[in-house]
Amino acid sequence: MHIGIIGATGNIGQRVVAEALGRGHQVTALTRDASRVSEDRAKVVWKSVDALDADSVAAVLPGLDVLISGFQPGNAARDFQDTVRRSIADPTVYAAAAGALLKALETHPRTRLIVIGGAGSLEIRPGVTRADSEPDLFEALDSLGLPREYAAAVRGHRDALNVLRASNRLWTYFSPAEEIGPGERTGRFRLGGDQPVLDAEGRSRISFEDAAVALVDEAELPRFVQRRFTIGY
Repeated sequence: MHIGIIGATGNIGQRVVAEALGRGHQVTALTRDASRVSEDRAKVVWKSVDALDADSVAAVLPGLDVLISGFQPGNAARDFQDTVRRSIADPTVYAAAAGALLKALETHPRTRLIVIGGAGSLEIRPGVTRADSEPDLFEALDSLGLPREYAAAVRGHRDALNVLRASNRLWTYFSPAEEIGPGERTGRFRLGGDQPVLDAEGRSRISFEDAAVALVDEAELPRFVQRRFTIGY
């Protein structure tokens, strides 16, 4: 299988690259400026792409079976606070990227798209999401050490999901757990739909490594086409 990965130098993206290569897939690793990448691994080709430009995305689609997008403003793996600032400054970029990706797929309708989004659009109570409930959202941001202004970015991710939901393309939206960071690749986790997957302590958590496992699993065996899914321990 040939998998393209936008945001291949990001926290989740770089783990998806490693996971896909470890399973023997061909990878096109996509980043804003591939000339800055100095590595040489078999079965991986680096290319530059602008995820906000449909023509730029369309140019890298030939030959891909699946395109996984981990687009974020900035690079959170290198400078997390810069990504937070950029996301607050323009929370519309997530919906704009979703629109550009879908536009690009008009020329390659059989290519599947998996978008890595946010957890704020998950239902914490029937019909209620954190993105739509300011007290719940502020509580979550406080617990994660994020500024309350980041609420705009959380809603931006929700808006991107709504853009995808209006499309008939072969899209999938991945909401990671609310708590996500470096950790182990255990391969042991649970998947869910529109509600968070909680552990015995009531926490929604996952490692970057296991998120990558779930994403490549979905690339290999699609279970959530035109649907959202989430993950947790």
